[in-house]
Amino acid sequence: MKKAILVVSFGTSYPETREKTIEACEKRVAQEFPEYTVFRAFTSNKIIKKLKTRDNMHINTPSQALNQLKELGYKEVIIQSLHIINGGEFEKITAQVEKFKADFDSIIISQPLLDSKEDYEKAIEAIRHQMPPLKENEALILMGHGSKHHAFSAYACLDHMLLNEPIYLCAVESYPGLDQVIERLKQAKIKKAHLMPFMLVAGDHATNDMASDDEDSWKSILEQAGIETECHLQGLGENPLIQAQFIDHIKVATERVNTRG
Repeated sequence: MKKAILVVSFGTSYPETREKTIEACEKRVAQEFPEYTVFRAFTSNKIIKKLKTRDNMHINTPSQALNQLKELGYKEVIIQSLHIINGGEFEKITAQVEKFKADFDSIIISQPLLDSKEDYEKAIEAIRHQMPPLKENEALILMGHGSKHHAFSAYACLDHMLLNEPIYLCAVESYPGLDQVIERLKQAKIKKAHLMPFMLVAGDHATNDMASDDEDSWKSILEQAGIETECHLQGLGENPLIQAQFIDHIKVATERVNTRG
């Protein structure tokens, strides 16, 4: 029986970080599960359109990818999301998959990065692995995307679990916000903040909203508050421990397939 793993991410238009993160995760999946063929899809229509226009690169949406797998005769499909939370982008996957359930003998959606308490604990270990060494009066600020979806609470939960560490998680589009964290940094007498994206890729948000010299970037806002900054443009997808979390989620999905069988 032909078996496939469809690796789905939001996507990025930055080639260098795509290679280090999304492609690195896909290669790790292919190595760990040689009995499956690995395919790619993005959930961002904007990025798909930009890549087609700028680079003449075609990337499938989840629906297009599943249609292709159906035409190629695949019967078992595991869909692994590279998204961070069970938010709106993850729901795009579940909505598109629903239409294809009758077309495969087995189709299972595996979970994004943060799904269980164990996932949060593993993510914290991965952050420790990736972060720079901190001196006294230094801290790490993680830039999460945030969401208007109720799943934004995942960021607040992770930040709470980091309370005993000199690590603060902020979100671009939701809570916790940078202003709140700056107050906490001042209370802790932090003189220097290291900035790092808590995102799969170090793309537009990390490059422009976090690390640029624009007056409204996080780097500039922190420096205006009297806090020295250093930026680290490394997406989570580069981190072997984060890759391992996605692999563990796929293993759980394969067990579900075997149980059904």
